[in-house]
Amino acid sequence: MKFDLENLPDDANLTKDTVISLVNQLEEKYQEKIHYLEEQLRLFKKELFGRSSEKRYELPPDQIPLFQEDAGLLDDEEQSREQSVEIAAHSRKKRGRKALPEDLPRIEIVHDISEEKKRCGCGEIKSLIGEDVSEKLDYIPARVQVERHIRLKYACKKCEGVEDDGPTVEIAPAPLQLIPKSNATAGLLAHIAVSKFADGLPLYRQEKIFSRLGIDLSRAVMAKWMVKAGLHCNGLIDLLVEQIRGGPLINIDETPLQVLNEAGRPNTSKSYMWVYRGGQPDHPILLYQYQRTRSGRVALEFLDGYHGYIQSDDFAGYDHLDQKPEIVHLGCWAHARRKFVKVVQVRKKHRSKRTNPKSLADEALDYIGKLYKIEKNARRQELDAGEIYQLRQEKAKPLLDDFKTWLDATLPLTPPKGFLGQAIGYTLANWEKLIIYIEDGRLRPDNNLVENAIRPFVVGRKNWLFAGSPDGAKASATFFTLIETAKANGLEPYTYLRHIFEKLPIVQTEQDLKDLLPQNIDSQSIALKN
Repeated sequence: MKFDLENLPDDANLTKDTVISLVNQLEEKYQEKIHYLEEQLRLFKKELFGRSSEKRYELPPDQIPLFQEDAGLLDDEEQSREQSVEIAAHSRKKRGRKALPEDLPRIEIVHDISEEKKRCGCGEIKSLIGEDVSEKLDYIPARVQVERHIRLKYACKKCEGVEDDGPTVEIAPAPLQLIPKSNATAGLLAHIAVSKFADGLPLYRQEKIFSRLGIDLSRAVMAKWMVKAGLHCNGLIDLLVEQIRGGPLINIDETPLQVLNEAGRPNTSKSYMWVYRGGQPDHPILLYQYQRTRSGRVALEFLDGYHGYIQSDDFAGYDHLDQKPEIVHLGCWAHARRKFVKVVQVRKKHRSKRTNPKSLADEALDYIGKLYKIEKNARRQELDAGEIYQLRQEKAKPLLDDFKTWLDATLPLTPPKGFLGQAIGYTLANWEKLIIYIEDGRLRPDNNLVENAIRPFVVGRKNWLFAGSPDGAKASATFFTLIETAKANGLEPYTYLRHIFEKLPIVQTEQDLKDLLPQNIDSQSIALKN
């Protein structure tokens, strides 16, 4: 409300109480605005200079704050109580170096003493009574080798120069390879793909590494190889899409990606890498898809005909999914919690915890923390889906009801534009989606699994910055899908990619293709072959 005391009209019929009331209202609104701006300033400072972790660090109630000016201002009774604290007995795990993996090859190097020291002072030869063994980890730099494929030729000397119906010369057929007429083996292609998409090593850096090994291999050639190899994997990707759409739950998220040479778009345009996580709980699938837009129609097209649960953040593009009766849309408690964490991180720091009791945001975080403690106990006890459902109905549901009551009672007490008001408003607005997870033991309270799947892509993006073309972006999506799905199913990425690059050229049936999916491969079997 705007109110100008100096420019009141002469005929204004205002009493003193009315003016005071208007001024108080105006001051209250100004204070609310100042509080909001102060929160914004503290948030910007925290994002620039503070830690990014969302973990809560709280002092135990009996612990004295360190580096606190009033930490020593305790009365005699408090000091005597602090000095009389007893520490319960406890055991510590012995710290030490972890044993080296048993499957690594061992080379024994025996260290012996001289012949002179083997003779005792009495003249007798000392007997060997034992040995002291220590293991040290050695590293052998990468080694490249050349495969010489020798195709033997045979000819019939008797038919030489004589016309005959059959060929007089026979040669062994050329071995089938993923990229015909190239000099790249399955092992080299797998190494390049894993180095870039699992280790975040751009092709120009790999070019320099090969150069140090004496190999002239340009980044342009490697880029073409990756695009062609990715195209040969399209059949595997189609099968993964089919299987992920047959699972009970799909987690969805997306992240920006810059792609050069997109038709009709400047190179500064923002494209997106969409990530879907689904499949069976014991054999998860991580599917990456390059798209030119973040529009909600991308998710709608992918989920067309899908029946089941989907889980995402509160991006407005997913709102259209709520209109499909065959889809149940879950919310994400991690996003709700994050908004209350922001309130705690930017609040004013008081000089003493004793004069700064728990805030309303702390109370909200306590409720959410108790919900996650229930989930942690379920994982520790290794409960199945049915047991998790029962546990949530017994413990999580009453806690959620109490939290909802607390939110409804607290909302009128907080400024709606403040961070706390926004956090409470967000939680209440998404409440129906947030509580769906207790309906099925296979569901999770948050979308963290798919957000964790985005991290490898983000790490790689920080190194190679952009995709050189739409074809390169599609190849990136293909290899991130295969590598991350392999990792999620306990496979070593290089071993898996080398295996499928060797097998894809000889695939004949759809069953042969299905046998190459990560969830259908035993890690030990392909490790022995390679």
